[in-house]
Amino acid sequence: MSEIKKVLIIANGLKEESRAVSKEISSFFEERNIAVSTVFTLSNDEEIRIDDDISLVCSLGGDGTVLYAARMVHEKGLPILPVNLGTFGYITEVSKDEWKDALHHYLEKGDNLSRRLMLKVSVMRNSEKVRQFYALNEVTISASGISKVVKLQLFLNNTLAGSFKSDGLIIASPTGSTGYSLAAGGPILSSSLAAFVITPICPFTLSNRPLVVSSDTKCKVKINENQRTDLILSADGQESFALDEDDEIIIEKSISRALLITSAKRNFIDVIREKLHWSGEFHA
Repeated sequence: MSEIKKVLIIANGLKEESRAVSKEISSFFEERNIAVSTVFTLSNDEEIRIDDDISLVCSLGGDGTVLYAARMVHEKGLPILPVNLGTFGYITEVSKDEWKDALHHYLEKGDNLSRRLMLKVSVMRNSEKVRQFYALNEVTISASGISKVVKLQLFLNNTLAGSFKSDGLIIASPTGSTGYSLAAGGPILSSSLAAFVITPICPFTLSNRPLVVSSDTKCKVKINENQRTDLILSADGQESFALDEDDEIIIEKSISRALLITSAKRNFIDVIREKLHWSGEFHA
């Protein structure tokens, strides 16, 4: 394990098993003379320090903990071992009883490292950038209060793709295609694809359908004037920002990617078959 110098454990402090599993993982590395630091988080907007000598991150919790960890470390190019304290999730497909197998496979072969596309989101107001986000799953633009129809314009590479009257708009990565976008009627994308899926939420016009575009596409959403409600931008359902009329939101692929160590026992199809209760055949 000479490749690993120091391990950072990011654990969901609200889950009862976090301390027991984090202690188990810490002991594993410390027995091999590898330093370990642990952070127990209570919310998804805490800022944590990522030391320069960290070479591996373990996230303990569920998919939400991985989304948080990915935003914290993606720019440093650190691999994340996502351990689910339940069974397994869409992203955290490594269960708490399998983390050693996944880790050993990564250290010995390295072919279970998934490089996940991330979104870079910029909010432009009066031609100035007022906020920037990164997201592993999706960015959502919607009403901030009780659901009301919002009016948005979507531009793809500076070409007007359409005007939308809907409850909102989701722009998701392939990883996020199994999340909110799927619930809103969007397609499932293989996690290895270089693409975005754009999904209207309850569109007023039935011809407004989900759209899949290349990840090289620069997506821009303009907030129309005369809205009947306040609007909000949400990144991964964890970070948010209040929007104004005439704001422009630029969504493009991030230069950096989230590096996730995947299960050595199941693949993407295994996960979605189990989670979506398919019979195992695509015509089910």
